[in-house]
Amino acid sequence: MTKNISLCLLLMASSQAVAESSYFFDEKDGQFDLGYHLAENAYGFLPVPVLITEPAVGAGGGVVGLFLHETDEEKELRRQKALESIDGGAQLMPAAMTLVGAGGTANGTWFALAGHRHSWLKDSIRYTAVGGAANGNLDIYTRLGGLLPPEHPLQFDTSTEALFAMQKVQFRVTDTPLLLGIKQLWAESSISSSNPLVDWILQNTLGDKTTTSGLGFIAEYDTRDNIFFPKKGYTVSAEYMVYDEAIGSDNNYQTLGASGEVYIPLTKHWTFAFAGSYDQLYAGDSHLSPTTKPYVDLRGVSAYRYQGDQVATVQSQLMYHIDHRWTVSAFYGYGVTTSDAIEESDDSVNAYGVGFRYQLARRYGIHMGVDLATSGEENAIYFKLGAGF
Repeated sequence: MTKNISLCLLLMASSQAVAESSYFFDEKDGQFDLGYHLAENAYGFLPVPVLITEPAVGAGGGVVGLFLHETDEEKELRRQKALESIDGGAQLMPAAMTLVGAGGTANGTWFALAGHRHSWLKDSIRYTAVGGAANGNLDIYTRLGGLLPPEHPLQFDTSTEALFAMQKVQFRVTDTPLLLGIKQLWAESSISSSNPLVDWILQNTLGDKTTTSGLGFIAEYDTRDNIFFPKKGYTVSAEYMVYDEAIGSDNNYQTLGASGEVYIPLTKHWTFAFAGSYDQLYAGDSHLSPTTKPYVDLRGVSAYRYQGDQVATVQSQLMYHIDHRWTVSAFYGYGVTTSDAIEESDDSVNAYGVGFRYQLARRYGIHMGVDLATSGEENAIYFKLGAGF
């Protein structure tokens, strides 16, 4: 969700660094790089300007701080690895990372959040926590049970205010890439609409506030060579969540989600990547917030534009590494929705585009760049941290 829109903004983030001519240039290849800043800065963080271009919420911006907590010994080991090899250091997993950020868009959407991930015993135990507040102004679409064509659905606006918190703990199975764990999610939200009829329906079905409380099981299998910008390996994850009055939720339902990514090095300069996802909602209650249903999440497609009780996506991406700093790519995605209710209709969408990445912190393998995407109905630009899926 983050950006390489202006290297100058990143340069201005540390007044101390301006005085040192080599502070922002890699000691091995001489290119612009924030690895030294990230490792040696007194605050140990990467300030990232955020430019939001999600079609569902409009243009906006903000700032995010990425903190990588490492001991002096870990920093020195990473520095030595980076000197030994042009790709060295990127494969070392930071034991602790913290993310703090805030932003907003032109349509009144805003967010503020903080998250932390920590691991112990050589990543045998991993804990992740995220919390924050947000206001999301989103359009919801419906075809009225197939009465309207896909290109002209009925559209109405919603405004959702929410406080949220999530935590999960995972345990590695012996020395394998498999992690098993438990996830807990809590949120308190309220939803409204500027349309009087829609707002009346929302208030009479959902009430003033809704508490969502869920507990579930998660599994993850990860062999990627770099969590920020993998070039080989794969990851598969699945989770099953239960939302029930017994654990404080106002609504009863369950969700199942599964996703995977595969990165295949074809040659020194070419990498092929493939990703897929599946999400399903098992609705125990008939009156749920319209944002509860899963949606097609693809570059070039507005969030919540295509929703259903079951949603599946597939994506492919071909990357050409010009050198160890610059990568260009082309990608394609397809999403489909199905619904259990007879009056609801199935939908599908294609999306494709091109993009580029620049390796901004070689010690950590952190890449940032831009994707241009279209789904035929709309065009979008994304400023991305990492591979893009």
